[in-house]
Amino acid sequence: MENVEKKLSEAVEALNEGNYQVSFEVFKPLAEQGDAEAQFHLGFLYRIGQAVKQDYQQAYHWYLLSAEQGHAEAQYKIGLMHYKGQVVEKNYQEAFKWYSLAAKQEDRKAQFNLGVLYRRAQGVNRDHKKALDWFLAAGKQGYPIAQFTLGVIYANGQGVVRDYQKAFNWYLLAAEQGHVDAQHNLGWMYYHEEQIQDFEKAFKWYSLAAEQGDLKAQFSLGVMYDNGQGVPQDYQKAFKWISLPAEKGDAKAQFFLGCMYEDGQGVSQDYTEAIKWYTLAAEQGEPMAQSNLGHLYANEQTGKLDYIQAHKWFNITGAKEKEKIEQFMSPNQISEAQKLARTWINEHKDN
Repeated sequence: MENVEKKLSEAVEALNEGNYQVSFEVFKPLAEQGDAEAQFHLGFLYRIGQAVKQDYQQAYHWYLLSAEQGHAEAQYKIGLMHYKGQVVEKNYQEAFKWYSLAAKQEDRKAQFNLGVLYRRAQGVNRDHKKALDWFLAAGKQGYPIAQFTLGVIYANGQGVVRDYQKAFNWYLLAAEQGHVDAQHNLGWMYYHEEQIQDFEKAFKWYSLAAEQGDLKAQFSLGVMYDNGQGVPQDYQKAFKWISLPAEKGDAKAQFFLGCMYEDGQGVSQDYTEAIKWYTLAAEQGEPMAQSNLGHLYANEQTGKLDYIQAHKWFNITGAKEKEKIEQFMSPNQISEAQKLARTWINEHKDN
């Protein structure tokens, strides 16, 4: 027995170091002899396709043998495969069964997923109290996504009394482990909540989330650089950070970028680029971008004078400026502009 445990320990170490073939050669014979730990790890190798051809059927086979012997992580994996419908048919009741077995053995991932099932009424009746209990169990074990979820629950009062202090505490625990959404939400709380408002701390957490690619945090970081909040004002850095979500299609960031190009703030003034970014935001229904487009097209000094386009965008936003520019337009131009506005509104009425 002691020899088996030593072999397993060395094989797990080899697995963690990426020496898959070495670990496979130990796990396979032990798994065939009925060792639950070896069965679990052999299932893992089949799932990821290392040292052996990827085979989810074989992964399920070995996970199941291990799970039936009471291996908690194998039970969690079997539950997950039933939940996702991998190899087996999607079955929330089976997922619930296996998650429950693993959760009772303190498997934190299973505890969290069990909470999700209770919250979504998947394979079990909806029960926010039980969902909360399982999220708490996983959160207390340090599972970041459970801690983040608890933060959301307390921040929004979902099935509990709204409690911003508890929300903050759970977000902090998850954020300190690198959970990107928790980092963003913590930044948001430090920026917006008057009782704890601290721009330097908001900047810190937004920065961490932004570096991980969170678009909301990147935009907020850009705004903080633009305003000089929690950091020295730096328009070029503001432009850098706001460009990232703008290029990914974020309408507010696109509008902001249009403003920077229009004003020459953090970048050389460029009305063509301003119109480009305003248009991208305007097409997504951003009202300030639509209004600014109207003003740019109505201003002769921009070199982009186009009363038809100006009238169209003023019309869409309901701005009175459209009446002012009509004195410079022919009836045919007004009619064309009105037609363009109607077409745009009809095409976007369900958005």
